[in-house]
Amino acid sequence: MSTPSPAPASASAPEAFTVPEGFTLHKENTSAILLPSANDAFLNPVQEFNRDLSVACIRTWSELVNAEKERKWRQAAERRAKKEAEGAHAQGHKAKKVKTEEDAPVLEVPSTEGAPKDTPKAQQEFKPHQFVILEALSATGLRSIRYAHEIPLVKYVIANDLSPAAVEAMRRNIELNDFHEKQEPDVEGSGDKPKIRPAKVRVNEGDACALMYNHRSERSRVDVVDLDPYGTAAPFVDAAVQCVNDGGLLCVTCTDMSVLATTNYPEKCFSNYGGAPVKAEYCHEAALRLVLHTLSTSAARYGRYIQPLLSLSIDFYVRVFVRVYTQPLEVKKAFSKTAIYYVCSGCQSFYEQPLGRVTEQVSGKGNLNLHFKVQQGPTVPERCPECHSALHVAGPMWSGPIHDKEFVSNVLGHVEADEDKYGTSSRMKGMLTVAKEELDTPFYFTPSRIASHFHCVCPSLDETASALLHAGHKISRSHACAGSLKTSATYADIHDIFRSWVKTHPVRMDKVSENSPTRQLLSKEAKTDANFKRHPDSVTASSKVKLVRYQQNPTPNWGPGAKPGAKRKREQEGDD
Repeated sequence: MSTPSPAPASASAPEAFTVPEGFTLHKENTSAILLPSANDAFLNPVQEFNRDLSVACIRTWSELVNAEKERKWRQAAERRAKKEAEGAHAQGHKAKKVKTEEDAPVLEVPSTEGAPKDTPKAQQEFKPHQFVILEALSATGLRSIRYAHEIPLVKYVIANDLSPAAVEAMRRNIELNDFHEKQEPDVEGSGDKPKIRPAKVRVNEGDACALMYNHRSERSRVDVVDLDPYGTAAPFVDAAVQCVNDGGLLCVTCTDMSVLATTNYPEKCFSNYGGAPVKAEYCHEAALRLVLHTLSTSAARYGRYIQPLLSLSIDFYVRVFVRVYTQPLEVKKAFSKTAIYYVCSGCQSFYEQPLGRVTEQVSGKGNLNLHFKVQQGPTVPERCPECHSALHVAGPMWSGPIHDKEFVSNVLGHVEADEDKYGTSSRMKGMLTVAKEELDTPFYFTPSRIASHFHCVCPSLDETASALLHAGHKISRSHACAGSLKTSATYADIHDIFRSWVKTHPVRMDKVSENSPTRQLLSKEAKTDANFKRHPDSVTASSKVKLVRYQQNPTPNWGPGAKPGAKRKREQEGDD
């Protein structure tokens, strides 16, 4: 299905526009907003990548939804046509001669009552679905304005914020971009009443959860919900999973990486996300899986389940895109897509302990029946089998796939075709290319970290990947960490490869303490001799092209901005 081109967008700012005193004009892609000198409404310019990615994902999702709706519409039209043809054929048989009481032949004419009327030609064509986006925490309104500008088929965007200063900024910026409600100019001599053009971006001042709970009935649900808070999205998840339409898109950002990706605040991680974090080099992927676990369990309470489309760890935050569906059987399967992990405090090996399992049984009639049962455990002894260090528990967290490869490929194709429409297109292509290649297995490792556990010279990324491939394992890169690999091999297999490496690159044992986990790792003999010669598949597609996969610091003191409004609030209290 071809995607309709977006309606002509208004200019980012009028040509003769004069920036008011006390404001600065911030331009991003097709949109422009006014920023006050005071930090009344939060805007992080570095989040342009987040906004670009969101526009691309929502556009791709809308094309996917309309393709699904058109396919269903055509199937329904074919069924109606077939039913009408069968009805006409049956009525043709009834149009026969019947005998009256005088045995006179009379032609019976089929009744036209209740027969379908001719449908206008316009209704015989599929009309693309126009959808509604709800941005629960809009601040300046830049994201909502960009959605209205750049995404075709948007009916309108609901931009909400609790702060009166932020709402004031939103109204100002929406009017600047000509998305406010206004009266259309009269047509001379028409005599018609002036028409009111509805707002393309509708502002709401209020609590985000209250707004989303007001949209949880089926008739008032929205198609896309975007949560981009300052900190955790956990307080808004319950309302969000209820107010999004079946098959709708939920976009969630969490910036509290000090909670999600470290063990500094495990009690806070549990209260926000229902699981314990990981202290290991793959902590950023674990953060993604904790957020997905929260979305999955929150949706399951209402008979709904999630399908992760794209999950990215970016700079100082995580961003996930999931579709939400209602289907009781799939909700049951979420039990088997959840696991806890035993993580070694020494060598960082991890051991998965699924919470549930699914068994299949074919009945005598040939029907496939699914049975859901608890999993046996534990899957590992009390101490790490590799280095005998203590094991720490992490999770429960999502253990299923974190990307939909077909969706990621479609987003990547869209970005490649419209590079000039995104200011961060080079990094988008890099991240999406790596995400498309990623294996569905949990977690990644870096050769440098494994080499540090062995106290040996580090093999190159290509040598490590080649050794894994020669041993029959699959490999891919990971978007979450530069120089990392994901593999189908276990940590025991990886350690075995490094033991082969140590044979030709000896370790100075006098530099290793007696109680070090390194001695335990080196005490075992390599089961096979690893082949470190270059494997043809060791260079992935993303490695062949020079892509911006990982962000470089664009400015000094770069990172998340300060929380908005605190200074102004203190000043107002002082004035009172």
